[in-house]
Amino acid sequence: MFGNYLIGLREGLEASLIVCVLVAYLVKTGRRDALRPVWAGVGVAVGVSLAFGAVLEFGSRELTFEAQELLGGSLSIVAVVLVTWMVFWMRRTARHLKDELHGKLDAALVMGTGALVVTAFLAVGREGLETALFVWASVRASSDGTAAPLAGVLLGLLTAVLLGWLFYRGAVRIDLARFFTWTGGMLVVVAAGVLAYGVHDLQEARFLGGLADKAFDVSAAVPPDSWYGTLLKGVFNFQPDPTALQVTVWALYLVPALALFLAPIGSGPSARVKKQKATDEQAEGGASAGTTA
Repeated sequence: MFGNYLIGLREGLEASLIVCVLVAYLVKTGRRDALRPVWAGVGVAVGVSLAFGAVLEFGSRELTFEAQELLGGSLSIVAVVLVTWMVFWMRRTARHLKDELHGKLDAALVMGTGALVVTAFLAVGREGLETALFVWASVRASSDGTAAPLAGVLLGLLTAVLLGWLFYRGAVRIDLARFFTWTGGMLVVVAAGVLAYGVHDLQEARFLGGLADKAFDVSAAVPPDSWYGTLLKGVFNFQPDPTALQVTVWALYLVPALALFLAPIGSGPSARVKKQKATDEQAEGGASAGTTA
């Protein structure tokens, strides 16, 4: 349940922050008339995300067992790829997200109402679709049934909405860069478990071999129905009897991904900043030369 709560909190907070930035910018610039199209875009994005999740959940029930496992395994891998990209993207651009959104919103205001709806829809819809896909994959990987994982996601989303509202009101100020670093690192660990379970699905679908080749079996020491077995399963998607291929894929993903994610970002100026600085200095030098002449 904790893993699903983390997914809802992390993805929901990103979407909440995006909405807060858009709404606050319109209010501060005196464009309250543009709030309705923005909220319409947000509503459409939420509706599309829910519909996508429903299609994944109910559409897959009509398939054969092998087809369900093949679909589930494939989409689990896709979900891990998307979430990994999102985690690294947010780590790189979190400090500049506000300026980027302001620029897009300025362009949309010039283009009209339709552009505002599309801007809000794209900004929130990407987070919503990623959340729906990753939650669906995580629920499939859970042994707690459907209620507990979905309850965890719902609590995470509600917490994210509350935090977003508090951010907007100015009641909460935290280091977002540090927050996204900690939650991103934990989400990489959760994604590694989802990836391993996706590989197991592909093995059960007979798309990959090695289903009978167990890496280890600690079911006697860590019973799946025990409280600690349930905790390990809920947080890390731990399986007491994984296949050798699952363990290999899990390690090949987790170790480099976590190492790259936790590596310190260069403290020096980026290449783009250096180039801009050189251009400014050159322009200043030319202006000085012209004045002297």
